[in-house]
Amino acid sequence: MSASDPLLHHMMAGGGTLNLPAESRRLSAHELPVLSEPKTYWVTDFLLLQYQRCSRRAYLDTHRDRAEADSPSDYLQKIKQDSAEHRLAVLEDYTGFQRPDYAQGDWRTGAQATAALMAAGAEYIVGGVLIEATAPDVYLVSRPDILVKQGGWSLWGDWQYAPVDIKLGKKPKLDYQIVATYHAYVLAHIQGNWPHESWLALRDGRYHSVDLDQQLPKFGAMLHACLSDLRSPVAPEVFIAHSRCDLCHWFSQCYQAASETAHLSLLPGVTPARYTHLKAQNLTTLPDLAQASPKQLAYLPGFGDTVAEKLIHQAQATLYDQAIARTPRGADATFMLSPQDLPSAEVELYFDIEAAPDVDAIYLHGVLVVDHRQQTEQFHALLAESPEHEQDAWEQFLDLVLQYPQAPIYHFCPYEAQTARKLTQHYHCLGPADLQRLLRRFVDIHWCVTEAVTLPVESYALKHIARWMGFEWRDSEANGAQSICWYNDWLTTGDRTHLDAILRYNEDDCRATYHVKQWLTEFAQSHWQATPMSDLTVSA
Repeated sequence: MSASDPLLHHMMAGGGTLNLPAESRRLSAHELPVLSEPKTYWVTDFLLLQYQRCSRRAYLDTHRDRAEADSPSDYLQKIKQDSAEHRLAVLEDYTGFQRPDYAQGDWRTGAQATAALMAAGAEYIVGGVLIEATAPDVYLVSRPDILVKQGGWSLWGDWQYAPVDIKLGKKPKLDYQIVATYHAYVLAHIQGNWPHESWLALRDGRYHSVDLDQQLPKFGAMLHACLSDLRSPVAPEVFIAHSRCDLCHWFSQCYQAASETAHLSLLPGVTPARYTHLKAQNLTTLPDLAQASPKQLAYLPGFGDTVAEKLIHQAQATLYDQAIARTPRGADATFMLSPQDLPSAEVELYFDIEAAPDVDAIYLHGVLVVDHRQQTEQFHALLAESPEHEQDAWEQFLDLVLQYPQAPIYHFCPYEAQTARKLTQHYHCLGPADLQRLLRRFVDIHWCVTEAVTLPVESYALKHIARWMGFEWRDSEANGAQSICWYNDWLTTGDRTHLDAILRYNEDDCRATYHVKQWLTEFAQSHWQATPMSDLTVSA
């Protein structure tokens, strides 16, 4: 390692080296599952990364034709571009690096060319390929972003290599560390000695040295499970988690399979861990869960009385396709919301924000002003066409809402209220007392819905709720991730059609929030009319 090596600085600042005997870390072939199929399995670092996130995706990537997969979304393409730019920025610190010469996908040639560079003592190797035949018909393919020459010993002489994996994340997530351990494991077989360390190059110039001793057992178990699943004649069970699945190229196929069987993962609140416990109770269908007793589930890890009741109500609402009012437990059960929780006024404001995390800017404050006196609805787009005008857009928002000092400000989820506090304090727009008066006007419709009613929806996100209630967006594919891409495209190209798409989407979000509020008010009326006025107090 040269004195100019960026890793050296991080090691001297507190990093360390590992020098355990190779036999303490080697996974022998008999530890891996025996493969009976006449198929060659190429287990890449990328495949192992995806397996940790979804075993079914890794299986489909291995066994299915990628022509059957979904096309990548604009947002996924943006993530890939951001990752590529981050990678290039990191590589600027490694001057004079060498690349093995091989055609894309020709891993055998790439491994031979990489080994030749290592044998020649190249200082830095970028885009290298390492292959280890761990078991019959199983090849482990490691492609660390950088191999860094260090002092020590290897099959080639008094030097060895350490892998560096470049990741766009800010934190050394466990799945990153498992992959970094994978690189070290395969590299140890190639060079005949374990590397001193395995590094993650993260955002903001941060490096993380992976504790190989700690991660190796986890890696071994993960590799064993991966190979076991890959050799299975059937794919792992489908499980839909929108936060994880929506960007996957197999989403359409998995979603169709889940829908056809009414899989419980489509119910909000059914996490992978909870589903495991439900299966142990033989509760794997909607009718089974809908007929279950809360006492049957409440004692299970991760449940409790509240979760048990919510999941059973969710199954009932979905099974019968109807909204179910939530009521507190007890003999004098009443509706969960009071009129004070869901206020109506002569003028109501519906508020939605758009942000650009890449440039750390809140660039759009959409406000729908509903004047019931005049029976008018007017949308205001308070826009920062460039991040430098963030404060101007926010001050325009304050000027607008302060024109209606008695109007409640409806929004969906806490983000708008949190951002209002943040921007007001950052730009010193209001004093503490005025800020508190403003924030007391904010009404979170998402909280109102989830507090008061169980709906037959797959998610309590605005789109799922509003669409079930009959609202439709003008751009059916528009979403928050797409709006980030549109704003980036606007900043890059100056094409106002991207801004127009954002404004249309933001206005529809405001109108959807209004639609949900109207529906919930009508739903609540019958419960309020049936409840004595003395009981209609503000919920805790």
